[in-house]
Amino acid sequence: MSDAELRYPIGKYQPVDQLTEENRRQLLAQIEEAPKKLRAAIAGLSREQLNTPYRDGGWTVQQVVHHLPDSHMNAYTRFKLALTENEPTIKPYNETRWAELSDSKTTSVETSLALMDALHERWMNLLRGMTSADFSRKMNHPEHGPISLDRTLGLYAWHGRHHVAHITNLRQRNGWK
Repeated sequence: MSDAELRYPIGKYQPVDQLTEENRRQLLAQIEEAPKKLRAAIAGLSREQLNTPYRDGGWTVQQVVHHLPDSHMNAYTRFKLALTENEPTIKPYNETRWAELSDSKTTSVETSLALMDALHERWMNLLRGMTSADFSRKMNHPEHGPISLDRTLGLYAWHGRHHVAHITNLRQRNGWK
C-alpha cells in the first residue's frame, strides 16, 4: 500500500459548500454511526495492538481513538458558534500536538469511547434541529476563510470514516481478528 493510501484510506475530503437534503441525511447518518463504528473497529484489541501506529510515522490506534472526540468536540463547538454568532472566527488547534499530550497516551480508550457516545448524542440533537438556512451559515477559519456548516458537516462525516478506516485497514493488514 502506498503512503497516500495509508494516510487517506477513503481518499481526501472533497468539500461541498451546499448540500441537498438527501446529502445531509446521508452525512448525518455517518456522523451518528461514527461512535458505533469506532467501537467496532477497536473491539478486542490488546494493549500492544492499541499502541501500534496505523502507518509508519503515524499515530497509534489509541491516539486515533482519543483524537476523534477531541476533534469532534471542536466541531460541535464550531457549529454552536456559527449558529449563534454572525460568521464567528473560530480558533484552530494543533491536532498533532494534542495527540502527543499525556492524556492521549495514558487514558483508557474506553473513556474516549464514552465521550464520543455522549458528544455525538448531543451533536446529533443539534444537527437534527437545524434548517437548510442554518446549514448555510458560515464561520471564519483563520487559515481557510469562510466555511459553511454544510461543508463542515461533510468534513466531519468524512473525518470519522477516515480514522475508522485507519484502524480497520491496520487490522486487516496485520490479520488481527
